[in-house]
Amino acid sequence: MHVYKFGGASIATPERMKALLPIILAARKPLVVVVSAMGKTTNALEELARAACADKGRARMLADTLEQEHLSYAQSLMSADGFVAAKAALDELFTELHWAVDDADGARFDYSYDQIVCVGELLSTRMFSLLLQESGIENEWVDIRHIIRTDETWREGRVDLPYSTMQARTQLHPILDAGKLVLTQGFIGATANNQSVTLGREGSDYTAALLASMLGADDLSIWKDVAGLRNADPRLFPDTVQIPNITYAEVIEMAYYGAQVIHPKTIKPLHNAGIPLYVKCFLDPAERGTVIHANETQIAYPPIIVWKREQVLLQVTTLDFSFITEDALSFIYDTFARLRLHVNMIQNAAISFIACLDNQPEKIAALIAALEPMYKVRRNENVSLMTVRHYTPEILFGLTMNRTILLEQKTRTTVQVVVM
Repeated sequence: MHVYKFGGASIATPERMKALLPIILAARKPLVVVVSAMGKTTNALEELARAACADKGRARMLADTLEQEHLSYAQSLMSADGFVAAKAALDELFTELHWAVDDADGARFDYSYDQIVCVGELLSTRMFSLLLQESGIENEWVDIRHIIRTDETWREGRVDLPYSTMQARTQLHPILDAGKLVLTQGFIGATANNQSVTLGREGSDYTAALLASMLGADDLSIWKDVAGLRNADPRLFPDTVQIPNITYAEVIEMAYYGAQVIHPKTIKPLHNAGIPLYVKCFLDPAERGTVIHANETQIAYPPIIVWKREQVLLQVTTLDFSFITEDALSFIYDTFARLRLHVNMIQNAAISFIACLDNQPEKIAALIAALEPMYKVRRNENVSLMTVRHYTPEILFGLTMNRTILLEQKTRTTVQVVVM
């Protein structure tokens, strides 16, 4: 059994979605297909969620615009008869969206966000399922919220693996055994009370990995608009090279440091089940791509560069020159955790603690307010965090030349530098 995951870029236009049909037809069966929201829909829904908590009138206008965009997409995608079925299916989902908008409340923004943003994947997969059906590809559309159960950690739901595994096997194996393709959504799940929950941005990779693990898949293929993994973001660096083979351990390091290649949670379920992951290009399916596997034989990697922009460097210093002891570190870490602020790099000295993190103004303001009674907090904004795996002195010199280095850490294989 095989799992395919298609991201938003692969279905950004009706032409792109239609171009996936040969990939589906050529796939080995049985097949589970996980699909993201189309194009920039998630961004539009995030804006809608913010508006729904502040200005209902504007939110309804944004929802109407999104509805018309999807109906226009469906009309270009389907035959006349197919569009009638698509419109009926989309109408049901937009009714759910309008209810979520009316119910949205700024006092519980994260909850409201999840009820609104989850609709994107439901819309795209409904249209894709009907396109497959019209093209003679037998499939069954499955609402993943009936499979993936989470807790109530809104916007980053924690998955109940035993329950979700039971549901996946009970509900999906009969469909696959009947010779049908399973088409479902990434990124979303639901609580025991049937409230929608998102799994974190770019969480569709994670959903696909979970399903592959739960169903005992032979492999998972993630289809992107690039021909596999490269040693750096080609939009930022010239002369990048492709990495044909890479281990789970190396990829999870890259993802942890912020590489926008694979969702950080994706690797664990695949590693635990020994399932290889193929990163393929939907624009050129014949390209070999990259295979991610458990084979720990020595691989000669090029320097792998991860560059994170829009970072904030915080320096937390005790007011009375007392040491940053274990108790002090525990309080500081607990404050970060309570505010759900992920630290990308840390360093502590006798009376100070330094952290580099993504720029989330509201959360950082709350962090500073919580720390200032006991600490002096300084910050540098608009800095970048550079991480280089398998670095060389020449690479480091070239990357940091003519830049101000604010903080640096090195191990035998990895260097991290905060620069202005």
